Amino acid sequence: MPDTSGSNLSYWQERTDLAAAFRWTARLNMHEAVANHFSLAVNDDGTQFLINPNQAHFSRIRASDLLLLDANDPETLSRPMSPDPTAWGLHGAVHRRCPHARCVMHAHSIHATVLASLADSRLPPIDQNTATFYNRVVIDEQFGGLAFEDEGERCATLLTDPSKKVMIMGNHGVLVLGDSVGDAFNRLYYFERAAETYIRALQTGQPLRLIPPDIAEKTARELEDYPGQAAAHLAAIREILDHENADYAT
Repeated sequence: MPDTSGSNLSYWQERTDLAAAFRWTARLNMHEAVANHFSLAVNDDGTQFLINPNQAHFSRIRASDLLLLDANDPETLSRPMSPDPTAWGLHGAVHRRCPHARCVMHAHSIHATVLASLADSRLPPIDQNTATFYNRVVIDEQFGGLAFEDEGERCATLLTDPSKKVMIMGNHGVLVLGDSVGDAFNRLYYFERAAETYIRALQTGQPLRLIPPDIAEKTARELEDYPGQAAAHLAAIREILDHENADYAT
């Protein structure tokens, strides 16, 4: 791990965690060129947040690159080193409206986006991973184009229920919320895996074996309460990066 003891940047632990999530998302090919954005609230009411810089590739992002923004600053886009306008529109709105959304990750990962492109974007419980999201997903069926400020505000209004931590953005992609970087990334990872399982099951053309509603809900609750998995997932990612690509934490 690089020595960051002399760094004068604030929120160093949060920065390094978020940088690790960017790097691993690229490694899993869940990113899209220099688009998509992850953000992390750093104050109590969630209005100050870290986010990736404009047009930066996930595989190159370092902790020191991350921007620190204020969701209530109307001059953000006119300032030097301003974020991508769609990042500001979507993440700024979510951090203003949804204080429970500590970490917000938006991606166009392929299987989640395929699901978002179907006329019926529901994710039925057909295995343990898909059951994780049973009754815990919002489906946005009113895609309004790029997530500039008006579209971002509209999307944020759909995320006010803290129990719904995934939004399938119809015709667009997926957005996940979490209590921390590890929590949000773990959810993003497993949603993509769940979507892949469902899409591949549909491709067989065979009938699906659905998990009964009571068992699906039981499974979702058990996984929500499963101790330490998200933190352990991120810790393992950081250990690998510390060995192979330690510049993420610079």
